[in-house]
Amino acid sequence: MNVGLLKYIRRIMTLTEFEIRKLLHDQTQVWIRIIQPALWLLVFGEAFTKLKAIPTGNYTYLQFMTPGVLAQSVMFVAIFYGITVVWERDLGLLNKLLSTPTPRSAIVIGKALSAGVRGIVQAVAVFFLALIIQVDISINPLHLIVVLIIVILLGMFFAALSMCLASLVRTRERVMGIGQAITMPLFFASNAIYPTSILPTSLKAIVTINPLSYVIDGLRGLLVTNDLSKLPLDMFVIVSATALMIVLASWSFKRIIS
Repeated sequence: MNVGLLKYIRRIMTLTEFEIRKLLHDQTQVWIRIIQPALWLLVFGEAFTKLKAIPTGNYTYLQFMTPGVLAQSVMFVAIFYGITVVWERDLGLLNKLLSTPTPRSAIVIGKALSAGVRGIVQAVAVFFLALIIQVDISINPLHLIVVLIIVILLGMFFAALSMCLASLVRTRERVMGIGQAITMPLFFASNAIYPTSILPTSLKAIVTINPLSYVIDGLRGLLVTNDLSKLPLDMFVIVSATALMIVLASWSFKRIIS
């Protein structure tokens, strides 16, 4: 393998490891962030399962919404990653990092990858919560490996998006506000909590161009329906969207300290 490429990968992994250590030193974030998906599953999911108000075919509503809640949990962790970047800029840590020979793209990928790893922690927590409340989901090892890959890519996509936001705004509060303004419409304009078939035509068009819909579709096929016919398309959209967002974040990263 090319020596330059090895150095590039080593720098990415070093940054990822550094970011993960922060999580190991402060695990309270994991426990706090499991509250919201727990409420979705235990309150919203249980209620609508009993009401049978939303048609989900041969699957219970809890089965149907679990992949959506899992994706939401990972998305919410990653979208606020820009707050950390702004904080590092204010402390001068980002200036020191950018003064090293590490390429901006390696910095972005390393930080985004660490967000993806954090997303795995959230996904595992939601997965075990679903098993505890006896949601019938797949535990096929091969399926779960692909689920982890999708979770990492999802975390990387929204972390890169958050870094793009951090390059446009100057304060952590604005990053948080814009992040919330983005995530909630994306979540509700997806197939997370209701099937696309019951939506009006105008909303179906939005769902179709929403990358989160492809994430949830892939997760639902792997964890619930075992229908993997759409998985190649889902993976293509997820990988393409993540790569594009990383390119944009790398291009805009220098503006964070300007």
